[in-house]
Amino acid sequence: MIDPQQALAEQLPALSAQEALVEANRCLFCFDAPCTQACPTHIDVPRFIKKIATGNLLGSARTILESNLLGATCARVCPVEELCVGRCVLGAEHKPIAIGRLQRYATDFVYSRNIDVFSAGPPTGHKIAVIGAGPAGLSCAGELARRGHSVTVFEKRDLAGGLSTYGIIALREPVEAALAEVEMIRRLGVRFETGMELGRNLNIRDLQARFDAVFVAVGLGATPDMHIAGEEHLVDGLEYIEQSKLDPRHMKIGRHVAVIGAGNTAIDCATIAKRLGAERVVMIYRRSCHEMTAYDHEYEFVKKEGVEIRFLTQPRCVVAVDGAVNALECVRMSLGTEDASGRPTPQPIKGSEFVLSVDQVVKAIGQEMTAVASWLPLETEKGKIRVNDSFETSIPGIYAGGDCIRSKGAASTVMGVQDGKLAARAIHERLMPRGVTHG
Repeated sequence: MIDPQQALAEQLPALSAQEALVEANRCLFCFDAPCTQACPTHIDVPRFIKKIATGNLLGSARTILESNLLGATCARVCPVEELCVGRCVLGAEHKPIAIGRLQRYATDFVYSRNIDVFSAGPPTGHKIAVIGAGPAGLSCAGELARRGHSVTVFEKRDLAGGLSTYGIIALREPVEAALAEVEMIRRLGVRFETGMELGRNLNIRDLQARFDAVFVAVGLGATPDMHIAGEEHLVDGLEYIEQSKLDPRHMKIGRHVAVIGAGNTAIDCATIAKRLGAERVVMIYRRSCHEMTAYDHEYEFVKKEGVEIRFLTQPRCVVAVDGAVNALECVRMSLGTEDASGRPTPQPIKGSEFVLSVDQVVKAIGQEMTAVASWLPLETEKGKIRVNDSFETSIPGIYAGGDCIRSKGAASTVMGVQDGKLAARAIHERLMPRGVTHG
């Protein structure tokens, strides 16, 4: 019998004190370190590692959290192979420093001992509303609280944390790690109101009247429809991951599972299915491996898990009998000219239809933009909220950050954290008179 919690336990165990010390002392402590430059939040990597090497774990955690309040999450979920670790000077001819694992070691030190690294700044008398309790919203709220502002976070779900809580496989980040950061933000004096959603029971005009500024960090919306026959039998990938984190013992896992998509969410879904007992898991993607949005290291990981990947394949119909899925009809594809995304357009190959025998089909094809921009209404760019260099939207006093503004480049947790940090700085500078500093 598979134990879901054990099967989906964190992939890499925490470093022991001896392991962390040995790893930290391998660092060259580069001046003008490329790892720091590669970090979107610009954590001073050599400095925090040097403090681990000298036994100053509180100082190490402070160095990390000064640049990235969600450093414990980012230590787990950041694509470090593409960022800091990928730029380590030891990587060319030696083994790069395990920066993410050392960052986790330092931040876990303070969380496991309930140490509050920061406290709220002297009260400024200003009130700010943050809509959305994901990484961008939490980062902005925490940074504003450090500067002495009164902050209320409005979140539509029952738990704060956004995708860190609900949408990232436990293999990378357990729920407990995400909620520990939420509690750290709460202890800074930030107030959380859950079950609150724009367009339902939250009105932007009311927020503008009650607060001095508003930061919108609503992320993205639901998984889009595929517009194929039998779509009602598809399992939503985000819900699949959510149940694996919150209620894994009652998950229904097929014997033969197909996962539609080739991004990091699809890889998470395929991993869940494989680790929780599926005999065969097949990922289906309509383009080639060169166009898939998953990181290279995630692609290599899921192949080692025993997951098959069918490229240049498009689902056309989910076949079900008496409500039970038993097949997925597909067609092979070829690649044509580039579309608006800059990727080649997939075209079906006539007469190449075939059938996969499956009993569960998971849809993990990305997320749509929410309707928040049209409700406010705000100017948009490629469906995302348009902001200026200060993260202010087309409506003065309303700011935005995170996935809901990411019209260019890859959306990620660490980019959301940086958006929230910079937006908090901009809000603070706007609200406070010149020459007055807090935090």
